[in-house]
Amino acid sequence: MIPIPSKIEGAEFQLYKLEQELKPLGYTIGGNWDYDHGFFDYKIDDEVGYQFLRVPFQSIDGQLDSKGTTVELGRPFLLSHKYQVGIDDHAHVGNGSASINQFSEPQDPDATFPKEFLELGQTLVHELEAVLGTD
Repeated sequence: MIPIPSKIEGAEFQLYKLEQELKPLGYTIGGNWDYDHGFFDYKIDDEVGYQFLRVPFQSIDGQLDSKGTTVELGRPFLLSHKYQVGIDDHAHVGNGSASINQFSEPQDPDATFPKEFLELGQTLVHELEAVLGTD
């Protein structure tokens, strides 16, 4: 994990409006959200594992699944996940086990982040600052 200090830290937005700004840029709300916090993820690469720019957010006035919720952004960071190789090579999945075994655990959930994407991560954060009006 590589934190990237940014002017977006501490900025507050309505979650719905923030989603409308970030989705066209390629961000999605990561599946690991909870009722009071979550992450916007931008997938940088997926050649060997997955590399993301991740922007954390925290609810400041309600639950994330409530209409009109305001969130505060945290410090963006670069994250790399390396998944197990060959986990699907021998999978013989039936309907019953498909609902249980559909995702593999990361081999290394905090893998080394490739140096060639560090500058891109910085550029993406600067783009966020400009789009969100915090530059």
